[in-house]
Amino acid sequence: MTAPLLAIENLRTWFHTDVGIARAVDGVSLHVNAGETVGLVGESGCGKSVTALSILRLIARPGRIESGSRILFEGRDLLQLSNEDMRRVRGNRIAMVFQEPMTALNPVFTVGDQIAEVARIHDRDSRAAAWKRAVEMLELVGIADPDQRASDYPHQLSGGMRQRVVIAMALMMRPSLVIADEPTTALDVTIQAQILDLLRDLQKKFGMSLLLITHDMGVVAETASRVIVMYAGEVVEEAPVQRLFAAPQHPYTEGLLAAMPRLGSVSDRLVTIPGTVPAATAWPAGCRFQDRCAYAWERASGHPELSEVVPGHRARCHLVTEPHRRSQRHVPLAAVSHP
Repeated sequence: MTAPLLAIENLRTWFHTDVGIARAVDGVSLHVNAGETVGLVGESGCGKSVTALSILRLIARPGRIESGSRILFEGRDLLQLSNEDMRRVRGNRIAMVFQEPMTALNPVFTVGDQIAEVARIHDRDSRAAAWKRAVEMLELVGIADPDQRASDYPHQLSGGMRQRVVIAMALMMRPSLVIADEPTTALDVTIQAQILDLLRDLQKKFGMSLLLITHDMGVVAETASRVIVMYAGEVVEEAPVQRLFAAPQHPYTEGLLAAMPRLGSVSDRLVTIPGTVPAATAWPAGCRFQDRCAYAWERASGHPELSEVVPGHRARCHLVTEPHRRSQRHVPLAAVSHP
């Protein structure tokens, strides 16, 4: 079998604070194959973005990646690279599209200069050659009149255009992996669809892999081929997208799918998962979802393993080994009225 493009093994990214150790990412293992789109989903605080920043080694103090973690990319462990070698990887072999483009773009430089800078850093292009490539990238991502727009500043562009600029920067060096962290959250629904279509088209054109980080299961359904669900710093379920939507095995995944708004629904109430995510400084010793679980029962001990349900589908839940407990659901999902 061909080795995955990216393979994360037992990633532990902890933040050492005055109030204790926040185990934001706590033993995560996942992989992304060449040319594949993987959706990484979960609610805020589950560790998705910290996982992405760990891949690029952009964790700032008091956070650090603990020993025993491995991030294998194109056959090399990124955690063993020198700072100089890692700088050659960022923006070149691995690129990132951030959630809010105004935080990713410098307001005092034109968008053309910022895109061109990528080529000047990694390919040592001349200023003129880099500028020409920047204009070509703006045209590629669907920005009209790219020659004029290259001379604009970020504040002169709409939110959708700024996100296209960020995508142009990310793809300037034709990376083999693009990490998109909530790339459509700040956009209206129509523009969201355009950005997702753009990412799909560019992925097909360049053959890149895409790790799509989101809390929106609808975006995952439209874009990803495989889904990884995170909760409380760990992976709780992984499956092909159609399998996950048809037969979710973890109660948290069930809750995420039940909470999706549906067109044509006559109900005026949204479904929610009761309770809140526990603090990262005090993860429960057993199942981390137990206090919110509709099937919870008393267990002597034991943290559930990520067990195989069927080939390609794994879940971190005692229900995998004790499926008869599913008939004992006793806590309904909560419903709240539309605002």
